[in-house]
Amino acid sequence: MSTTNYPSASPQSQSPKKDYKNLIIGLLAAGFLGTWGYLLYNNNKQEQIQQTQQTQIAKVTDEKGQIQKNFDDALVRLDSLTGTNNKLQSQLNDRNSEIAKKKSEIRSILNKKNATAAELSKAKQLINDLNTKISDLEKQVTELTAANTQLTAEKTQLTQDKDKLTQDLQSTTSAKQDLEKKVDIASTLNASNITITPIHDKKNGKEKVTTTARRVDKLVISFDVNNRIAQAGQTDVYVCILGPDGQPISVPALGSGTFTTREEGDKIFTAKVGVDIEAGKTKPVQFAWKQNGDFQKGVYKIAIYHNGFKIGEGTKELKKGGIFG
Repeated sequence: MSTTNYPSASPQSQSPKKDYKNLIIGLLAAGFLGTWGYLLYNNNKQEQIQQTQQTQIAKVTDEKGQIQKNFDDALVRLDSLTGTNNKLQSQLNDRNSEIAKKKSEIRSILNKKNATAAELSKAKQLINDLNTKISDLEKQVTELTAANTQLTAEKTQLTQDKDKLTQDLQSTTSAKQDLEKKVDIASTLNASNITITPIHDKKNGKEKVTTTARRVDKLVISFDVNNRIAQAGQTDVYVCILGPDGQPISVPALGSGTFTTREEGDKIFTAKVGVDIEAGKTKPVQFAWKQNGDFQKGVYKIAIYHNGFKIGEGTKELKKGGIFG
């Protein structure tokens, strides 16, 4: 065999080496893609679950909000109804007690932050029951209100009738009082023929008329009275005597006192005289005033009163008298 330093043009056969690098890269890429795909899928699934839950929460929240609104509306109706019909409250205690119980149950459920569907369903049912009871209550109140309106109308009519009767009675009473007053005034006696006679009682028992003051023992006052409508029976007349000094003569021990007049107020009377009268007949009256002291010279004024009115008056002068008076 010959050797040469020049390379041969003929190829020499050698055994090829296996390359695992691309395989590994491919496997790693496939694993990465699979993991990424799983994560993407899992993430999408979690988002779907979260979205579903949020939808459910929103639905529950909306449902709870609607339930709350229905409840609030029911309370508004109830408050309005109760406020309008406070006068009928005593007749509705039982229903109000049931309603209060249901209100408490509904509030208990609505106040829960995480109320379950079952609890919300129960709240719905309770609100339905509450509205039913409120409707029954409204019906009952309507009936009672109608009855109350009727009673009020009847009471108003009765009050008007009573007022009219009262006015009629007052008018009748007033007319009766006016008539009684007129009759009372008309029944006042009339006095006439008034005389005042100074009398001296002599030692022999005889009486002598005198105008000498120091000799007068008594004043005999006489007059006639009559009235056409006065009822038969006894009545009192008051005799007021004013002395020469202008002061009323009053001796309580002899029956003097005070009485009330219709025009002059209270007055002092000297004597009260009882008189028997008959309608339409003139009756003579006479009495003697004998005081427990001496009569003074001067003018004595006598006024006669009956039924609070002055019915007559007269005067009498007593003189000093002479040596032989």
